[in-house]
Amino acid sequence: MPSEPEKIAPSTEPSPSSESTAPSPLVAALQHEHPQWISEVINAFGETTIVVPREHIVEACSFLKTSPESRFDFLADICGADRGPEEEPRFEVNYHLFSTTKYHRIRLKVLLNEDDVHVPTVTSVWRTANWHERETFDMYGVIFDGHPDLRRILLPDDWQGHALRKDFPLRGYEPYSLK
Repeated sequence: MPSEPEKIAPSTEPSPSSESTAPSPLVAALQHEHPQWISEVINAFGETTIVVPREHIVEACSFLKTSPESRFDFLADICGADRGPEEEPRFEVNYHLFSTTKYHRIRLKVLLNEDDVHVPTVTSVWRTANWHERETFDMYGVIFDGHPDLRRILLPDDWQGHALRKDFPLRGYEPYSLK
């Protein structure tokens, strides 16, 4: 039976519990230097996720890419997730980072409410974010402010809606319906 994710509050105080819940040295350094960039740290299934407020995502990504301790020089993926119309915040944008020199991984997560799905683009940090952000926009409707070419990438230009939202009709909208 899988264990529940362990959540670590954004503080610099060490946890009195077991060492498995202690943040990695990288996360601890980030919490110490830039605590405003971290809303929450989640350790689950051997992976670390840092929840970052949307207004700090570009600075956090730039720091993690250029810092000698982290060197996250490879943006492996940006993907969206819809938690469902009954959840708030409804949407999340996940940034999967990898260091090709240090061989470590981390996930950054931005949470977005349904009524405000805007997040700044990170194309100035990694050029490959262009395509990933376009896909997330196309499938979930997340708007990346400052993106150089935010338009559909997978679906036709005249497609209505966002196909991976949980409230999207299973048979699609007309004229794409299979009726």
